[in-house]
Parts: sequence; structure tokens; C-alpha cells
Amino acid sequence: MSHYTFDRQEHVYRNDAFAELVKDGVRFFNGTPAQPLPPDERFVGTGVYAIYYTGKSKLYSKYAALNRLAYSFPIYVGKAVPKGWRQARTSHTAENQSHELHHRLCEHRNSIAHASNLKAADFMCRFVIFEGDGSDMISTVEAALIKLTRPLWNVAIDGFGNHDPGKGRYEQACSDWDVIHPGRPWAVKCLGIPAPQAKIIAEINSHLAALG
Repeated sequence: MSHYTFDRQEHVYRNDAFAELVKDGVRFFNGTPAQPLPPDERFVGTGVYAIYYTGKSKLYSKYAALNRLAYSFPIYVGKAVPKGWRQARTSHTAENQSHELHHRLCEHRNSIAHASNLKAADFMCRFVIFEGDGSDMISTVEAALIKLTRPLWNVAIDGFGNHDPGKGRYEQACSDWDVIHPGRPWAVKCLGIPAPQAKIIAEINSHLAALG
């Protein structure tokens, strides 16, 4: 049997053009107009989105202050991909006919509306629609935005993007987000022991202290 030497450098992919392409995607994203959450008009497309807080909650007052003049500090970043995308069963035609991005924003609006201590009117969003071969950029641009802006509901507080776990899975604890913002009908069915509210609030304050 032949002996093979190992050189890590032979396995490292580098492409400055790719890095610039991601930066360009982020620049385009930041230049898109802010919209209500969700936009009034139902639209076709999949892509990347961000949600911004502008209300009067004492807990999130720093976000409201930072976003007073421009929407630069999202509280959450996410993506919406076509059905079958993860199994590579989608096509560009199906992707361009999908309403997944608008649907996802509607889901988030409903989560916020259910919360007893949040108002949906206090949130705005912006998004980028990726079509054709550009849809391969969705996850990469989402990851770049999260790394760049470190949104609270992505980095420090989990659960905002969760769905109803379904019958048979309610033995788990509700998420940190649902502890802080109770009201989603399915979250109250979760029977596990969640993290203490005081601990979650301390994590929020620590995260916000380092923001901006």
C-alpha cells in the first residue's frame, strides 16, 4: 500500500472573489428599504431578512435608540428557502414562485403578536430576495449578517424562530424567548423546566452592554 503524506494546505480553499461577493450581498442588504413586519403586499421570493426593534420596552431600549435614525442593528436575522431546498429537490422555477420569505415574516409577526409584552407595530424588517443561481447565497449571507451584527435573538436568546414541536414532544422546556415573552399558545404546553427568567434577563443585559 502506498504511503500518503498529509499537508493541510492542500485542503484549504481560498477565494478572495467569493469573500467580496458575500460583502457585496451584505452591502446590498443594508441598502434595501425598511418595511413593516410583514410588508403589506404578499410577494414571491426566498432569501434573507432582518427584524428591527423600535418600541419602548425597557428591556430593549438600546435597540430602539440605535435604530432611531437608521435600521442598522437587527434583533433577529433569518432566512427563508424554498420547500425541498435542504434535500436539493427544488428547482429555480419552484423557487421563483415560492412565497416562503413573506410567509416567514408573517410567522414572526404572529409570534410577536402573541407575546404579552411586545407589540408587532414596534418592529420593522428588511430583506433581500435571491433568485436563480443567487439562491445559493442565502445561507452564506445570513451567516455573514449574524456574524457582523450579532442579533440578540440569534446569539444570546434562543427560541424566537421555533415552531410548535407537535404532539408527543411537549415534554421539552419552552425556549428562553418564550420565558421572556410568554403568550405563544403552543409554548404553554411545554412541560420541561425552563431557564430562570432572571438568568435570561442577565444574559440579555450582558449582550446589550457589548452592542454598539
